[in-house]
Amino acid sequence: MNNQWLAFFQGVVVVKVQGQGAERFINRLSRSRVPVWQVSRQGEQTISFSCSLKHIHEVRKAARAFEGDVRFYRGEGFPFLLKRLLKSSGFVIGAVGFLVIILLLSNVVWRINIGGASPKMEHEIRKELSRMGVEKGKFILGLDDPETVQKKLLNRVEGLTWIGVEVKGSTFHFRVVEKTEPKEKKQKGPRHLVAAKDAVIVKLFVKKGQAAVKRNQFVHKGQLLVSGLIGTEEKQTKIAADGEVLGETWYKTTVEMPVTTDFHVLTGRQVQKHLLEMKTLRVPVWGFKNHSFANHKKDEQVHSVSFLGIKLPVNYVEKTYYESEQTSRSYTEKEAELHALKAAREDLQAKLSEKAVISGEKVLQRQFTNGKVKLSVHFQVLENIAVGKPITQGDKKNARRKKHNEYSARKPE
Repeated sequence: MNNQWLAFFQGVVVVKVQGQGAERFINRLSRSRVPVWQVSRQGEQTISFSCSLKHIHEVRKAARAFEGDVRFYRGEGFPFLLKRLLKSSGFVIGAVGFLVIILLLSNVVWRINIGGASPKMEHEIRKELSRMGVEKGKFILGLDDPETVQKKLLNRVEGLTWIGVEVKGSTFHFRVVEKTEPKEKKQKGPRHLVAAKDAVIVKLFVKKGQAAVKRNQFVHKGQLLVSGLIGTEEKQTKIAADGEVLGETWYKTTVEMPVTTDFHVLTGRQVQKHLLEMKTLRVPVWGFKNHSFANHKKDEQVHSVSFLGIKLPVNYVEKTYYESEQTSRSYTEKEAELHALKAAREDLQAKLSEKAVISGEKVLQRQFTNGKVKLSVHFQVLENIAVGKPITQGDKKNARRKKHNEYSARKPE
């Protein structure tokens, strides 16, 4: 038979014919259009041949009219292999079950290694991983992929600069880089504290040096706030002035916001598909129904499959299609103004230092044109305006001249 694979799946029977007229038995099968192959003579009156299992009834029929002995020597091919497996089904089920259990256990989280983190940071990371479901005994295929785990940790754990996530077999490996607070730079020499911008002094906290301004005093940019020269006029000592000078500063910003906005929201309906990926081939294993959503958002997670710590060339892919619909939201003029004011406040806060506080605001101008609200806002901010300035030789002379002028002004005529 030319197609050996077809014969294998149909099943092949090896027949042995013994007796006078064995050749006539073969010819009779040929006339009955029963294909035979691998015909060989075993003796003077013995011939063996192979035929398909589906023609076994024609062979039996011809054997009844044959005076000699016809024996079915052995069976080959898929049907006979399946029959042998069924006879030893207990062993087969045990072997298959063993492989399945090993495969499942190979895709369970057994270890979580965290390197480069302090004990406190490691505790925070493990606590967050537990909330995310990444803990010992969990199936890896049901967890987020490493990239998603990395993004969630960076967003939820404070003090992380970077974290690397890698899955090797049944172990999660984390490499942590913590944020380091910049050390305060040591002053290279004596300095004054001067105003970084125009402001009205609200509070002074002088640690080192002599205050040169008072509360509620208006100061210009560059004006001396805390002097680094202390002592008497005859014996002045230069030090590095230190402290905070809180001043009220002013900012003006303009912001625009549409009164009506369009956006997509999820309806709650979803369709899931589960596939096995082998290189460029993807085979669906569950969820064969296609979605009929006009608008949708797709989420795809790819999980590698391991066996005894060895990554197999097979990935488990989980696709989820979320139905979405477009909707619009319209604000009243008052609501649009409040949202625009909030956006302006957040934008300014992002530009200020962490300790700066917005203490007041006033809308200078508002316009409603072309479906948009436009605000011009004046903000009052309480912030530290003191910056260091090295003391020069001229500063010392100016201080002496200033004291001399003050003494002359107090001297009676």
